Amino acid sequence: MFIAMNRFKIAPGSCDGFERVWRERESYLADVPGFRSFHLLRGPVAEDHVLYASHTVWESRTAFDAWTRSEHFRKAHAQTSAPKGTYLGHPELELFEAVL
Repeated sequence: MFIAMNRFKIAPGSCDGFERVWRERESYLADVPGFRSFHLLRGPVAEDHVLYASHTVWESRTAFDAWTRSEHFRKAHAQTSAPKGTYLGHPELELFEAVL
C-alpha cells in the first residue's frame, strides 16, 4: 500500500469555496489502475489558517507514479481551482509506503 497526501493551508473564510471545488471536480481516479480510495480531510483550525489534507491510497508506488504521468492526472489538474487568496502557500506533498 502507498499513500499520497497533500497538505493545504486555507485562509479563514475560504473553506466553503475550497471544499466546493473538491466536491464538484471530476477526479478521474476511479479509472486509474491501482487506485484504492480518496479522502479530503479537514484538520486543525489555527488563527491564520485551516489545515486540510487530500489523502489517496494506492496499491503501490508504481501505480501512483503511473497516475502522475497519465492523461487522467492532466485532466484532473486542469480544472477550475479555488478563488485567488484561498491557498496560503503551495500544497505540501507527503508520500508514505506501508511497512506493516
